Amino acid sequence: MPELRRGLWYGIAAYTMWGLFPLYWPLLKPSSAVEILAHRMVWSLVAVVAVLLVRRHWGWIRTITRRQLLLLTLAAVLISVNWGTYIYAVNTGHVVESALGYFIGPLVNILFGVVVFRERLRRWQWIAVGLGALAVVILTLAYGRLPWIALTLAFSFGMYGLLKKTANVGAAESLTVETVVLLIPALVYLWTLGGENTFGRQGVGHALLLVGGGIVTAIPLLAFTAAAIRVPMSIVGMMQYIAPVIQFLVGVFIAHESMPASRWAGFAVVWLALCVFTWDSLRNGLAVRRAAKQPDEEELPEAALTARSG
Repeated sequence: MPELRRGLWYGIAAYTMWGLFPLYWPLLKPSSAVEILAHRMVWSLVAVVAVLLVRRHWGWIRTITRRQLLLLTLAAVLISVNWGTYIYAVNTGHVVESALGYFIGPLVNILFGVVVFRERLRRWQWIAVGLGALAVVILTLAYGRLPWIALTLAFSFGMYGLLKKTANVGAAESLTVETVVLLIPALVYLWTLGGENTFGRQGVGHALLLVGGGIVTAIPLLAFTAAAIRVPMSIVGMMQYIAPVIQFLVGVFIAHESMPASRWAGFAVVWLALCVFTWDSLRNGLAVRRAAKQPDEEELPEAALTARSG
């Protein structure tokens, strides 16, 4: 129980920090979204290397395979798309739409299960996916355009998670590889900015905030990893809604983004889809646990079978 409790706190901390990200990135203005992204890549590497130095954990470098390197390189490209889109969304007044992306993330994962792993969906899972698709249609009409920010965030993070799962490398180690892959492009971009580079030109506070982008990237990821090894995945799945809920509240009540009735309707359908998905997952998990507890009659002693038949 102490480990489970500790894992719960780690998970809550990770998702809460991710949920509060919309409050951090606007502090980095007047830096552009791409410049912030480049600094985030550079300083994330510094932060994660510092963690590895403290842990004195470098043996994994000799064991990583070419296949894992390739998968993590592709993951690095996807996470850069995700990070860049998210920073752009937050700094241009689309916090609510970015929250939508993470709300529909679980539904995207279901689709990947069908397409990639040839999984067969249960009836209620199909209903949840259908409701998610309906929500996208409603919100497309509400926004007057396809909610591309939400869809980019959902699909890029879903594919990122798929590649990370396939690579099967630890959080700090995989983040190190990803940020090393992104380091050269990030440094080249910052160098080409020349006089437009805001680092060091907007005061010490601004420079420290840009450096802090790497720290706020690494800390929740490490907290999430600590939670994942202590808490059942079913509980982790429930906790993942903490971040988009906080993001949504920040967008509506702090950023004061417009939420006409049509958008509320779209989000209501999304939340209904997530309720169906969560209910079905819990129901199926309970059925599996019950089935696992029931011994197979073929393995019962003859006396037990006789007693049961009598």
